[in-house]
Amino acid sequence: MSTVLSVNNLAKSYGLVRALDGVSFDVPQGSVFGILGPNGSGKTTLLGIIMEILKATGGSYSWQGQPATNEHRRQIGTLLETPNFYHYLSGEKNLAIAAAIKQKSKADIPEVLKTVNLYQRKDSKFSTYSLGMKQRLAIASTLIGNPDILVFDEPTNGLDPAGIAEIRELIKELNRKGKTIIMASHILDEVEKVCTHVAIIQKGVLKTSGPVSDVLNTSADSSTTIVISADDNATLSSVISNMPGINSVTTQDNLLVLNCNESVTSTAINRYCFEKGITLNQLLVKRKTLETRFLEITGGQSDR
Repeated sequence: MSTVLSVNNLAKSYGLVRALDGVSFDVPQGSVFGILGPNGSGKTTLLGIIMEILKATGGSYSWQGQPATNEHRRQIGTLLETPNFYHYLSGEKNLAIAAAIKQKSKADIPEVLKTVNLYQRKDSKFSTYSLGMKQRLAIASTLIGNPDILVFDEPTNGLDPAGIAEIRELIKELNRKGKTIIMASHILDEVEKVCTHVAIIQKGVLKTSGPVSDVLNTSADSSTTIVISADDNATLSSVISNMPGINSVTTQDNLLVLNCNESVTSTAINRYCFEKGITLNQLLVKRKTLETRFLEITGGQSDR
């Protein structure tokens, strides 16, 4: 898999404040790459540098193996802040203005509007759009010229749950159409549901990066959490505590929560209980979430 973006030891200082401190990672082609971190961690600074809005103090970056040029940047769809759309103009006319500013053809505007599910409202004034529709129009503006790479900064910021779901599905659809998407976010659920790869940044320092599945599975804590229950939880607790590989047994909401060695499987637990004359009525392996991993890495602290 080829690399779309390489960031190498990137640094940015504001006086004594180190906004980025030697950040390095690669963005694979065809990925949805999430740059995740607490508010104030340096995500927006990083995006500003790779889009040449800010100058780095040190380090370098390259797009598809080449130093960044104006032509490279013109081929990237970027949403780093809300575009200044005209409230009294329609969505279609606002996109026509955006195309003129970008020196792109207006011919693909109808298709772009269909992609973001706004074609039926193309003649409606921008002022009549919901927040989710306004954000979809903003993303539509990044699609003019059919770029292969999209860069978004907090694309669901300020939206209600319905609006977040709309943008999430739109990002997935754009990725299915072959777009490589780089997005900064502090919303853990958003990144876990949308992104294929992630870089976690705290106080300007890269903590980890890679495929989301690898990040979730890379932890000093190799234990597994399994939830079980039976008709007689008291007896079950006594029995399961003696099973090899069970580190601890706690009770929560009439369920037994087992902290187990990595080698303990749900099948082994079910068999062990059955052999002891206990039939389980619930058995659930709790997968480690990105939120859990994120809190392990950052300590749950904001960087502001």
